[in-house]
Amino acid sequence: MGGFPGQGLGVSIILNASENTTAGNPAARVFTALPKPCGLQPRNWILDLKERKIRVNAISPGVVPTPAYNLLGLSDEQVQEFVDSQAKNIPLGKVGTPDEIAKAVVFLACDDSSFVSGIELFVGGGMAQI
Repeated sequence: MGGFPGQGLGVSIILNASENTTAGNPAARVFTALPKPCGLQPRNWILDLKERKIRVNAISPGVVPTPAYNLLGLSDEQVQEFVDSQAKNIPLGKVGTPDEIAKAVVFLACDDSSFVSGIELFVGGGMAQI
């Protein structure tokens, strides 16, 4: 949890949003409609929670293959084709890993980000910026 130096223990709330909400995706209208409010909440909550020394930020992961991909009813080959096709469109040329997302969350939760509040941190290889 992030603290405020000299002001006692602070708390860090980290909301999970999605990088997919920054650009239209007709195939994922319902999915992209759900996380977007999470990306907007930090800006709404920081003033309400400042007296309680609570920082609020959102993390917006990009494409990150996880075991959940195996629940889509696709073959292993189809999943890999999807992952490869996505990597071609990401500026860094690769999809993310759960560890990369976790490190960004840890940063927002720890004292290293004690002066960061109200942001949506995109962790998707630059995809949300193009």
